[in-house]
Amino acid sequence: MIIDSLLDTDLYKFTMMQCVLHQFPAAQAEYKFKCRNPGTDLQAVIGPINEEIDHLCALHFRKDELDYLRSLRFMKSDFIDFLELFHLKRSCIQVKKAEGSDTDIEIRIRGPWLHTIMFEIPVLAIVNECYYRKFYPNQDLTEGRRRLKAKMESIKDIQDIGISEYGTRRRFSKAWQEEVIKTMQTTMGKQFTGTSNVYYAMQLGLTPLGTMAHEYLQACQALGPRLRDSQKYAFEMWAKEYRGDLGIALSDVYGMKPFLLDFDMY
Repeated sequence: MIIDSLLDTDLYKFTMMQCVLHQFPAAQAEYKFKCRNPGTDLQAVIGPINEEIDHLCALHFRKDELDYLRSLRFMKSDFIDFLELFHLKRSCIQVKKAEGSDTDIEIRIRGPWLHTIMFEIPVLAIVNECYYRKFYPNQDLTEGRRRLKAKMESIKDIQDIGISEYGTRRRFSKAWQEEVIKTMQTTMGKQFTGTSNVYYAMQLGLTPLGTMAHEYLQACQALGPRLRDSQKYAFEMWAKEYRGDLGIALSDVYGMKPFLLDFDMY
């Protein structure tokens, strides 16, 4: 199967989920998938996508995975205890053919934000890999390896630059992502700073990277007191949760000027 571990996702899903547990436990959310490439035939793989999601929803966190998350400085013990009981609910996600299209599919996720936030990354990885398995089987990876080598070569002599890997949601396949990460790890030395993928960070002894996604600031537009105050409200709730830890914030949801007005020293 494509997803065999609930850690096979981006770190910021855990950091946001912990904040949701403590600050917004009653919030409801809805996600809708949109393919940005018109005419991409995803209906041809709707069966495999649903089978993979069935498997995804049967997964639970293993003890070694929970122990790893517990070792991260910013993860709180009650959140890890919650994850021990957690699984993704199949009733919260629906995949079907899009009305009026011969190629598009509709994926909708509805339910408590706390119980739906973990769908996004693995579902995107599933859609990608099911599509590429169908239409690009037995792909020769020579060109991919050539491009990866060229990109690593282009920065190797640049001082004070670090590169991290954030490819899970867009990966060609799980196996290719693993090869890319291992190649960067063995080739780039200290220039390779880590990966957003928590599973590979655990398996390969890398630093898991990530803080928040646009999702968090957008959700606070609905959860905050007033729209004009929603960014500052989002920062306040994040600071309340992490007390100065995980202090990297996104500046491109409202634009740089509003961001700088709201992002103070605290």
